Amino acid sequence: MTRTVVLAIDDSEHSEYAFDFYLKHLLVKGDNIVVVHVSEYHSVVQAPAVLNDPFVVSQLIKEEEAKVKVLIDKYSKKLKSFQLGGRVKQMVGKSGEAIVAAAQTEGASLIVMGSRGLGKLRRTLIGSVSDYVLHHAHVPVVICRKPQPEGAQH
Repeated sequence: MTRTVVLAIDDSEHSEYAFDFYLKHLLVKGDNIVVVHVSEYHSVVQAPAVLNDPFVVSQLIKEEEAKVKVLIDKYSKKLKSFQLGGRVKQMVGKSGEAIVAAAQTEGASLIVMGSRGLGKLRRTLIGSVSDYVLHHAHVPVVICRKPQPEGAQH
């Protein structure tokens, strides 16, 4: 029986680590992998003063789309280079909600994602995608936290 695994990614080293962790520790021959990236268009939202200028908004969106294309191409190539069955799926919205929705839509039996390792205060103030997914997904969630070098603080 083929299982579907959702691998949630962004452009961070944490996502790269989660992908590699999946390959090394969780991969089962025949897995159908759905690599999910959620675009939130941060640069557009974080520039409210320029939102009245359609040209600037258009440029910001084009820049964000270019970054997303590079990311999607990168993970598509990774799937092919490791001869993995699956695809990359781009979504728009709130990351946590979109990842949970993708897992439901795709019939996933597992979600794998990275963790940025936010401290308790920062996670409380700004929220955490991995925390949201962990508490709202209806399938097991593996949150891969990249080991910190000795002496490093997060």
